[in-house]
Amino acid sequence: MPMLSKITCTALAAAIITLSLPGCKPETRPNHNGEVIYHVCQRSFYDSNGDLNGDLNGLRQKLDYLQDLGVTSILLLPLYESVYHHNYFASDFKKIDPEFGTTVDYLNLVKDIHNRGMKIYMDMETQYVTQEHIWYKDSYKNPKSKYSDYILYDDSAQTKPSSIVFELHSLKGYDGVEHKITTVNLRSKKVLEYNYELFKYFADPNNDGRFDDGVDGFRLDHAMDTLDLKPRLAGLFNAFWSPLLNRLKQVNPKLTFVAEQANWASYGIDYLTDANVDRVFDFRLAFAIRNFKRDEIMAMADSSFSFTPAGKQQVVFIENHDMPRFAQVVKKDIAKEKVGAALNMLIGGIPSIYYGQEIGMANGDKPDNVYGPNDANGIPLREAFEWYKGETGKGMAVWYKNTGPWWTDRNMKPNDGISYEEQKDDKASLWNFYKTLIALRKNNEAIGSGSYQTLKNNNLQVVSFLRYSGQKAVIVLVNLSAQKQEAIVDIADSKAAITGLKSLLGKAKASVNGNKIPAVLPPYGVQVLAAD
Repeated sequence: MPMLSKITCTALAAAIITLSLPGCKPETRPNHNGEVIYHVCQRSFYDSNGDLNGDLNGLRQKLDYLQDLGVTSILLLPLYESVYHHNYFASDFKKIDPEFGTTVDYLNLVKDIHNRGMKIYMDMETQYVTQEHIWYKDSYKNPKSKYSDYILYDDSAQTKPSSIVFELHSLKGYDGVEHKITTVNLRSKKVLEYNYELFKYFADPNNDGRFDDGVDGFRLDHAMDTLDLKPRLAGLFNAFWSPLLNRLKQVNPKLTFVAEQANWASYGIDYLTDANVDRVFDFRLAFAIRNFKRDEIMAMADSSFSFTPAGKQQVVFIENHDMPRFAQVVKKDIAKEKVGAALNMLIGGIPSIYYGQEIGMANGDKPDNVYGPNDANGIPLREAFEWYKGETGKGMAVWYKNTGPWWTDRNMKPNDGISYEEQKDDKASLWNFYKTLIALRKNNEAIGSGSYQTLKNNNLQVVSFLRYSGQKAVIVLVNLSAQKQEAIVDIADSKAAITGLKSLLGKAKASVNGNKIPAVLPPYGVQVLAAD
């Protein structure tokens, strides 16, 4: 969902993180499969036809780039037609936004992704519609409409469409035009059936049971058991989500469902146990990493992975389309960005990279809602991917160019080091560091598909943990500070036998001494050690 409904949750979620390390289990079962997700705002990625909008053909043209980086899966923002730049709040669920391309373009993209051995996930938010949607238009002030049961009204005359999150009834686009938005009646059997057919189409467009032309899964945006705390929409895990996902898995048992829990302070475990989703986003770990606090990071990792049921997974991330970019949080300090990258890629779960994260794109320091009550406030989080050292070049998806103050305030600057062109051949660049980390995951079973175990150490500036799978084991040490740090890591309770160490990444000094590993880490140092 756009930042409007989530950004205010950030401080709350960060504030209520509680440390649970002492009471958690010392290790976790495997909870990922070596996958690396690339979360992309396709409108801002690459423009194939010169209209300044990133599009499906543009994304297809850049699959080589994504494979070179090493990612295995692509998560799109919503594709359906909407009056808003982020494409949440649909005007037509069944129509691909023409600025992205055609259905043929979409199917060609899916085919190309699958031919490369990659996966594609689609973001869906069917809880809300705008006044342009047929359900809204036909049922408003018309109780006899065949769509009356599809929309949640607050009166029998259907003159009061129910509010959405934060009691909003409308929202302006960045063009200044205000559009009404309302809530869909997810308790309606007709709505459940509609969603089944909609999701089923994208899972198997030609209904031939082969799925090579369908998505590999769906991101379920702003999923809640009681949608926006409305009593009439309570119990949705049992009444809507679980039956919907069960039926869809009967169509394709390999479909993956990833829920974005609306409560960012939640581990999301109830979604995994009660709503039948496969994965949730690890917001608590994300906030801990962004806080750069050792105890929070180790506690949240331990708790998240320990609480996650067998066969379910946590998606680990440090930024997304609804929160300030990580580079902004750490004030564009490349060393800190590399620390975040290391934790994102190595700590466990299924890592997700938000487009531009790999080159350190930032979002500026303007206050929340600086542009007033409209969706323009999210533009800094979704600016054009910076392909070139200058501001111009083939494919630049600057769809917001000269449309308002957000263009003047843009974070894209020429020759600032934040671009693919400037980083691709620099071995010390953030981009190449991400590439190295992803390759480590690919080439090391313990990192790519292993379990997680917290390893205690005596230094509050050093994160230490074990990743292990069978006879393979890796120890990761991360210095959160700008000073050299010495730490003694306790391996007495290690789930893997550790008699010797071999460096896979980093220049720290470390060796095994009985049940201890004394280590010296450089400022913001990241050390990956394979256990012999």
